[in-house]
Amino acid sequence: MPVRVQREDADPASSRASLPRQSGGSERPEGTAKGGLTLLVIEDNLGASRSVPELLDAASGYLPGGPLPGAPGDRIKVRTARNLTEAERLLTDDVQCILLDLALTGRSGASAGAGASGASGASGGSGGSDELDILRHVLLLAPRHAVLALTDGADAERAAEAVRVGAQDYLFRDELDGRLLHRAIRYAVERKRADLAQRQLTESRLRAQENARLERGLLPTPLLAGSELRFAARYRPGRSRALLGGDFYDTVRTSDGTVHAMIGDVCGHGPDEAALGVELRIAWRALTFAGLCGDELLGTLQKVLDHERPNDEIFATLCTVEISPDGHRAGICLAGHPSPLVAGGGGSTPRLLPYDECGPALGVVPTARWPRRQVELGGAWSLLMYTDGLIEGRVGEGKQRLGQEGMVDLVAERMAQGKRGEALLDATMEDVRALNGGELTDDVAALLLDRG
Repeated sequence: MPVRVQREDADPASSRASLPRQSGGSERPEGTAKGGLTLLVIEDNLGASRSVPELLDAASGYLPGGPLPGAPGDRIKVRTARNLTEAERLLTDDVQCILLDLALTGRSGASAGAGASGASGASGGSGGSDELDILRHVLLLAPRHAVLALTDGADAERAAEAVRVGAQDYLFRDELDGRLLHRAIRYAVERKRADLAQRQLTESRLRAQENARLERGLLPTPLLAGSELRFAARYRPGRSRALLGGDFYDTVRTSDGTVHAMIGDVCGHGPDEAALGVELRIAWRALTFAGLCGDELLGTLQKVLDHERPNDEIFATLCTVEISPDGHRAGICLAGHPSPLVAGGGGSTPRLLPYDECGPALGVVPTARWPRRQVELGGAWSLLMYTDGLIEGRVGEGKQRLGQEGMVDLVAERMAQGKRGEALLDATMEDVRALNGGELTDDVAALLLDRG
């Protein structure tokens, strides 16, 4: 059954009180109930003989003489404003469509411009792009709302320009009737919804492509041709992000047979931090192939970070390992990063490599040095490198963190069950997640090298 159109004026002399702005959206807006719409009309000629509310009343079948054949009957709630100051007050969350009188710039430029918050160009005149300044302001004010432009029939060029600027459609005042207006409103709203959905889809695809590019940059294919070492790696983003964070790793084998491995973490999360991680990883690979290692390599990486980071608060932790050609020894440098875990062959208990000579994170101390520690690995071993996201997860519902010792116990238990390589990585990361009671807050990257 059709329902009468309701009208609300922003005129202070009106007997109706203006609606307050709705900030939440937790309740269903009245204007959208049962397929209804709320229309905000911005014009200063509200006393015209053919007002918008009366036209929509006709389309709803409530004019004297009975209902009109084929009338839509959807509930449309109308609010009217004489200028942008009133329009901003009435533009609540439940408004879906705006009908803007383009002649507002010519008839009431002073009053409308007073509330335009920067649309100072709407001062009247006949011709030129300045006449559409109020439309541009409305589009900025309501980017997710459908906008219809209302103009005179003799001003078709300005009507077409309004659509090019961003309006969903235009209507000629002297050709307007209730059914045409009702259809135009419904069309504009649905077209705006389709435009927004298409934009969201496009943005999602672009984010997916960006994520793929960042992933290739942060998590590359290792260059280990000719090495007897086995490589496995895993990355898992924190629960609040779809894009990768600032964790990165790499592994290469140089011409002398030395295997170089690295894992790092740029503080913060998001595309800027991820991009910085990509730069550091690529720089590390280039410097490693150029023959740099240890303190000299980390000092050069710190210079890269200083030049590329957006502000001085950004730093990066790093762990580098150089495994001798025979695979029995390794040199380790730590720049504020957790120490790797190593387990010897024959089921020996996993242990943390020494970290008492750890240097500061990159970007913290301008004149820092990073000592290189030599360790014996033996003939058969597994080496696990990881970012701090793996050890900062909680244990149960309390405040206790897993920590490095807790991680060592998890790895030892899984190795006692015969887990190795990728199976060991997957089981360890799942154990950490289970202890945390769900996805970890921080990103996690882990790299495992095996020999024997």
